[in-house]
Amino acid sequence: MMNKPNLRELKKEATAHALAEAAFQLTLERGLDGFVVEDVVQRAGYSRRTFANYFSCKEAAVAMAAHPYQGVEEVFDLIHQMPDSTPPIEALYQFVKMQLATQSLRRMRQLFELCKKHPTLEPYTLSVIHSLQKETQKLLTSMYQNTYSTQYTYLLAGTIFATIIPMLDGTLRVLLPGDSAGDDPEAAPLEHFLETTFQYLRQGFQH
Repeated sequence: MMNKPNLRELKKEATAHALAEAAFQLTLERGLDGFVVEDVVQRAGYSRRTFANYFSCKEAAVAMAAHPYQGVEEVFDLIHQMPDSTPPIEALYQFVKMQLATQSLRRMRQLFELCKKHPTLEPYTLSVIHSLQKETQKLLTSMYQNTYSTQYTYLLAGTIFATIIPMLDGTLRVLLPGDSAGDDPEAAPLEHFLETTFQYLRQGFQH
């Protein structure tokens, strides 16, 4: 089971988020080529040295904005609210719904759109999504290491993220809450999309 995050971990998470948010907003305002790292740290209120402790370049900072900022503490609380009998698939369902809150999902979609304009962003964005997958797999392993194999939790997390990426890049058309169905009549509402995806998993992909 996860250990409760300490103050140092929470501060590190908040610092990374502030730098990533500043870089992301500058990209929206000026384009990726319209600012430098010094602009990021000035806007976020940190030093260039602090930036270097977290990111290798401005692209890495912009991409980190794709990481849902729910906070380590919120994840910890979610896990400890679940009954001990909760199976891995249902724990993952609750975790994904929390991580893919509407605001986070819109941010991820914006980043994938930015990748089309600025191809150098793409590997960093995909790296962040991959890190989310690894975090999810690690979380499931820590919760179920005595009852399920690492292979099981790895495949479970991998399957979900293999579906999430096409949803973010527009390959699978999904309406977010607040979107108009008239904009894309064939798109599935987010809640329906997630429920259908997990239903396939629960049934072993039997149609």
